[in-house]
Amino acid sequence: MQKFKSLLVDKTLAQQAVALCLPMIAAGLESQEVGASGFLYIVVMKPGITPHDATFQEAILYEHAVGDTSQWDADYGQFARAKAELSWRTGMDSHLVRETHPHLLAEGDSLLWGGLVRDGLVVAVSGADPWFDEVFAGAVAMTIRALAQKKLARVADQPWLVAESV
Repeated sequence: MQKFKSLLVDKTLAQQAVALCLPMIAAGLESQEVGASGFLYIVVMKPGITPHDATFQEAILYEHAVGDTSQWDADYGQFARAKAELSWRTGMDSHLVRETHPHLLAEGDSLLWGGLVRDGLVVAVSGADPWFDEVFAGAVAMTIRALAQKKLARVADQPWLVAESV
């Protein structure tokens, strides 16, 4: 069913991006400046895959839990997936859907902030205060973009090349 596959962004790159963001996330959670839960869940969607190409589950590229999931006081994974699904389906940040495009909400959609769309990348986070969920999602998305740019830069001085395994 899937037609497009990103040349540069794969599960390994998404894992690397999350790993690069984890020190910031951990510091925020430890200080409780970003929220009191102490837990976080991150969902990264496959870039370029739309609801016309795949089911939501098929479109998930990577998921990561921060903290001991057995100690969760809520299902942050489900919250993050619901935010990701809304942003993936609409192509908009989840808070924008809620605040300025409520006509796009379907029954069962999350009303929580934390799903983010940047440059074709969809990342959702749950566990912190909603505005910090959005910050962390943005950091992961921008880090994915930067890592993809870094990969491409390895061959950018060879403009005659066709995009293939980089």
